[in-house]
Amino acid sequence: MRNLLRRLTRRHHAPQPPAPTNTMSAGPLRPWQVRDRCFNVRRHGLDPVEIRDFLHRVADELTVAQTALVAVQEENVRIKNALRAWQSAQSANRHYR
Repeated sequence: MRNLLRRLTRRHHAPQPPAPTNTMSAGPLRPWQVRDRCFNVRRHGLDPVEIRDFLHRVADELTVAQTALVAVQEENVRIKNALRAWQSAQSANRHYR
């Protein structure tokens, strides 16, 4: 326990190294990027099976969130188009009175 606390406090004060450029990409994180992410395994590192299970869980939740986002964006476009059509019809009706 003491070693864990020592490592955590040491990391807290040490500057964070920059993230590798091959894992960072422009745009939103995709589920396949989470599933395929590999970590270095060290002598006293984390359990790779536990990490993989967690990454799959995160990827599944990310898939659900991104699917919902696409549905909301499509609904937003549909509503905006309907509003534009309604505004045009209202404008045309007032113009000819």
